[in-house]
Amino acid sequence: MRACPRTGFLRRHERRRAHEDQPLPIGHGQTSSQPSTVARMLRELDVPAGAHVLDVGSGSGWTTALLAHLVGPGGDVVGVELEPELVAWGGANVEATAQPWARVVAARPGVLGVPEGAPYDRVLVSAEARELPAALVAQVGVGGRMVVPVRGEMLTVDRHGPGPEAVTIRRHGAYRFVPLR
Repeated sequence: MRACPRTGFLRRHERRRAHEDQPLPIGHGQTSSQPSTVARMLRELDVPAGAHVLDVGSGSGWTTALLAHLVGPGGDVVGVELEPELVAWGGANVEATAQPWARVVAARPGVLGVPEGAPYDRVLVSAEARELPAALVAQVGVGGRMVVPVRGEMLTVDRHGPGPEAVTIRRHGAYRFVPLR
């Protein structure tokens, strides 16, 4: 978290609050998640160096930059965001971290994730789903992992083989996020 401080990923008028352990607005009804939640999600995701990672709901680019730091130059991180202004701003924020193995791309309406880049070693979802998103589970490669909030509960999904039945799910308590769209 010290490698990519949240300050550089907040709107100017929110930067003085970067140290607060709470979500902060970034525009378009979206937030920068509270640092303790992001830290918990990253610990649970257990990102190895060199991994191919998808960051769903990249927003300001903060989690994309943190993931890029974890995978290092041998890895690849794709942040995907639905709001065009956040795609531009978050992409610029990630670019400013000088980690060219990470980028933010625009989500295609009606498509979850970036299926053409699958399979991913790790998938981080920073928006709350109503149910476990099968489209994202399908993008997790064998031996891969996804962390996703579903109906107020944080889930870790591990893929052990091909097919939708080859996953295990662990639950990690209550969390609140903006809705996954």
